[in-house]
Amino acid sequence: MAKVEKVPTADFNPFYGCFIMFMAGLIFLGIIAWSAWSLLSQDKAIAEFAMDQPITLPSIDFPDSARTELANRLQAFSKAATSGQKASLSLTVVDLNGLLLLAPDTGYGSYKDMIRFDRLIPEKNQVVGKVSLPMNHIKFWENKKRYLNGEASLELFLHDLGVDARVATVDVPGKVVAEGFVSGMGAWTWLAPYQKMEALGPVLRAVKKVTVSQTAVILETQP
Repeated sequence: MAKVEKVPTADFNPFYGCFIMFMAGLIFLGIIAWSAWSLLSQDKAIAEFAMDQPITLPSIDFPDSARTELANRLQAFSKAATSGQKASLSLTVVDLNGLLLLAPDTGYGSYKDMIRFDRLIPEKNQVVGKVSLPMNHIKFWENKKRYLNGEASLELFLHDLGVDARVATVDVPGKVVAEGFVSGMGAWTWLAPYQKMEALGPVLRAVKKVTVSQTAVILETQP
């Protein structure tokens, strides 16, 4: 039986392989250049509204009696939620600020240094407050911070890990905050650090409904 043999129809030319490697190198350099340009552009946009120093947020007026009462309600809700019972927890703006004092340390900084809640927006399921949020410079190795000082609204919602909150709007007086920056902040949820905590994760997952009324945020479970 005759064998089929492949016979080159042209002389070998290394140019094609070199050209492919050259184009791959250009693409790689292009990705690096685009990434650097993107980071520099974002850093420049943030510099338009960020400040070098944080603002002093209002002190939280929450006496020991109110702290004890809130802690008892939280404990009762936690016990009912983790045992599969139907439970409801109503938190006013005062309670939300009190929670900032009671919340355990997650190792990522304390929210009591970053936000003060002052009103609710029921139609959007949002809570609003004054903020002073620390942000890194592009030269992160210098360990210098800048701050978003203004007002932010947090949208409350549910996902697989239970109740959570994300930034919906940001307002800095006299400054224009880039829309892309706000949407980027929305990707980072505020209760994520607590979802990983053994004591709080199951409670957050037990919440099946979150509602913002005119006077309170209402958390509910469904057995």
